[in-house]
Amino acid sequence: MNSFSDLFWMLGLAALIASWYRLTRAREVAVRAATALSRRHGLQLLDQSVGLRAFRLQGVDGGRRLERCYAFEVSEDGQSRQPAKIWMAGDAVVSYALPHSGNPELETVVASETDLPTNVISLSDRRRAH
Repeated sequence: MNSFSDLFWMLGLAALIASWYRLTRAREVAVRAATALSRRHGLQLLDQSVGLRAFRLQGVDGGRRLERCYAFEVSEDGQSRQPAKIWMAGDAVVSYALPHSGNPELETVVASETDLPTNVISLSDRRRAH
């Protein structure tokens, strides 16, 4: 093998390891965020884990940002399992979906504690504008 192909494969391997490390760190941040979110809403995070489910590009202020979706399960009483999701951009929670109390359907809520701008317009503001 020549030195250029060796260098190419070494750089590719380094990029793969760096990507794996960043995703592992992001998952740990998502577990902490899901735990805090569950506590705040009176829910119990089951299995103390989250799973990466999706990526999406969101348009924000004329640019794009990458958001990751993590799925996890919560319980109100420790007996039932209900699905929940959390969307994150970097280390910040962008939005989340938790089950209603007594209703297994997910309720999507835009995180208000984040500094990141969102593209969500409330219906009451939109109706007043038209």
